[in-house]
Amino acid sequence: MPNLSGHPATNLVHVENLREFFMESVGTAMETNHLSADESTAHYVVNLLTLFARAEAFHDPDDTTEHRKPLALMLADALEASTVEERLFRLQRLGDISLFIAGFFADDLQHSVVDLDYYISMGGGAYSSLSMQSRGTFKGRAFGPVFAELGAKFHRFVDVLNDVRNQAGSSRDTDVMRLYEIWLKTGSLRAERLLRKAGVHPLRSKHTTWEQ
Repeated sequence: MPNLSGHPATNLVHVENLREFFMESVGTAMETNHLSADESTAHYVVNLLTLFARAEAFHDPDDTTEHRKPLALMLADALEASTVEERLFRLQRLGDISLFIAGFFADDLQHSVVDLDYYISMGGGAYSSLSMQSRGTFKGRAFGPVFAELGAKFHRFVDVLNDVRNQAGSSRDTDVMRLYEIWLKTGSLRAERLLRKAGVHPLRSKHTTWEQ
């Protein structure tokens, strides 16, 4: 699985069938986070994780640079696409990349220029736009409801993937301050649950407006 931080992965779980592992892990994490979603949406997320477990699928083959393209440039590419098919592809790519990074590398984002809330905003917006702009197309007929649900529940699926990451053996939930920062910025139910488990009880205020 791609490692954005550059740090060696430890305590990894070795599995015979990666897709079956993700299917079970996503299902368990959805139950833990009390997230209800259509079966097709859950399968999409499982397939996304299985695909991005291969580094070559995670990186854009059209990008010849050494570093991953920023989300803002990916959005610009989608808006400037010359065909509908290319625009839909690039919006889907933006949503997929945002979900994967926000779900599996949330802790690493605290050291980057933009944090987790930015990825949630960009990814959720990309999926929502994709669901609307794909209407009447083959992609829309096949995946329109899936993209709409991912857009509406993007932050909830980020929580789910954070739990999947921990099931894979790369948990760093001892960083209570980071959990609290994530809760403040995104209203994450998962972060709130883990904070309470650690004895920290965050208080909601009029500024906590993230829609659950």
